[in-house]
Amino acid sequence: MPLIRGRDASLRRNSRKIGRYIPVSTTFPSTKRARASPYITTIMPPQTNGTPPTVKKVGYIGLGNAGFSMASNLPKAGYNVVVHDADDAKVQKAASEWSNTTAANGKPEAFADCEIIVTMLPQGKIVREVLLGKDNFARALKPGTIIIDTSSSSPFDTIALGKELAEHQLKLIDSPITQTYMHATDNGESTLMVGADDEQDFKKAEPIIGTMAGYVFHMGKLGNGHATKTLNNYIMASSICALADSLVTGQKYGLDPQQMIDVLNVGTGVCFPTLDTFRRDGLTGRYNSGFGLALLVKDLSITEEFMQHNGFQTDLPALTRRYLGDAFKEVEPMADHTEALVGWEKRSGVQLKKTEKAEDIPQKDFDHRLQGLNRPSNI
Repeated sequence: MPLIRGRDASLRRNSRKIGRYIPVSTTFPSTKRARASPYITTIMPPQTNGTPPTVKKVGYIGLGNAGFSMASNLPKAGYNVVVHDADDAKVQKAASEWSNTTAANGKPEAFADCEIIVTMLPQGKIVREVLLGKDNFARALKPGTIIIDTSSSSPFDTIALGKELAEHQLKLIDSPITQTYMHATDNGESTLMVGADDEQDFKKAEPIIGTMAGYVFHMGKLGNGHATKTLNNYIMASSICALADSLVTGQKYGLDPQQMIDVLNVGTGVCFPTLDTFRRDGLTGRYNSGFGLALLVKDLSITEEFMQHNGFQTDLPALTRRYLGDAFKEVEPMADHTEALVGWEKRSGVQLKKTEKAEDIPQKDFDHRLQGLNRPSNI
């Protein structure tokens, strides 16, 4: 049976159904209720102040939309943090606003005393360039340093990078993120899926990962985290295409888009875009979910590669990427992924009715989406 770490006694009560329950250490006090499935290997709450962290200094490379908010949770948990980004203004902002945080100022040597480095960059090739390419941050790291890549990368690139880093006596863990609601990174409540070859490396990195996470899943060997992430994003992207098709054709027929989403959210058509992003940022015209359309299109190319590598023939990833890529041509390069609706509007000739409910939509209005975890035992 898989080992399951849970947040509360509800897991213990249902241990016969879901496997063996392991109480979480007091270092990680329970903060949220959750029920596990048989397939969850780890559910853990975030690190909080209390027991001092055993790892004293952590490096963080990449302070973009997600990286900045994720990194902000580390000093809150008592870690000393060294930060780096290509945008020096973000580095200086972090160093001035957060406690126990210093700027690397572009110097690899600033990370020499860090036991763990976290990267959050647009893709794996950039991660490699920063670590082993022109920037060559790896040369300043001490042997045994663990690098946690939270970016969205190709699992094959990740495996190759792990082998290269091993030649420098450095260790790589992949730990990409997803979320139960947008901007969960702000509160250290992301979901992280981890690939690690060495169990001891995972255990050492787990508290750092926990500061940024509401849920942590150890998916297996190196690359498995990124494999899971690309499939997660593919499923989300497919649902976006189906939703956008439905909204423009539904309105053309005479249906109200917001009412359609209200129905979907209490029916079998429910998905993350209906519950959160496209309801809150798409149909309000805010287009401010924090996740770029360019990144989503990029992620789908990873999915295509993954499917081909595994010998599975399917046209859907390429079609999904084409539809979202066509929508991307209609917007600005830095457009939010919810702005894909603009592409559907232009293609269909339908201007979707924008809701006036923006202020009425809570940031964390996702309770019934967790019914799969919280479903009563008699159902």
